Amino acid sequence: MTLAEFGALYGVSKQAAEKWKKRGWIILKDGDIDVEASRKKLKKYRKPRPVKAVNPEVDGKVKVKGKKVDKKLSVKPGETPKQAADRIISEADVTMDFEEARRIKESYLALLNQLEYDTKSGLVVMASDVAREVGEEYAKVRTRLLAIPSEQAPRLHRLKTVAEVQDAMQECITEALEELTKDAI
Repeated sequence: MTLAEFGALYGVSKQAAEKWKKRGWIILKDGDIDVEASRKKLKKYRKPRPVKAVNPEVDGKVKVKGKKVDKKLSVKPGETPKQAADRIISEADVTMDFEEARRIKESYLALLNQLEYDTKSGLVVMASDVAREVGEEYAKVRTRLLAIPSEQAPRLHRLKTVAEVQDAMQECITEALEELTKDAI
């Protein structure tokens, strides 16, 4: 059996099989490949079928053997990043050698670790947390502003001119907003 034929068993090129030979993963016996011994040795490093993966590009396309294919690379609602990666990989029809798959995996893990670090250091926050906090602050502002008419109605009732009412309302609203700003600090 030639190196190319042996590589084909694992879905890799002859060059990849030559790299395996240099690393000692392919066992030679009398100048020929000892298939069974090589399979046992490779079992530690390689599955007997090709690995599927994708190479995401900046423009949201997937690169498949030099061709661009339109695919949305995004996390669907209720899906974790790991589940999204598994889904994208299973949908893509791309084969690559073990070294390329390992490189992509290591890059993915490095980016995941960077994201975890940024999250813990406060550089990245969950959008849902921000939305909840903003919603709570808007609720406070709304409640405080809606309370102004009932608090100030007796006072405003005694005023005679439109200018006096306008000044009193401006004062009340400014006071309420300053009160809310003090709470945020």
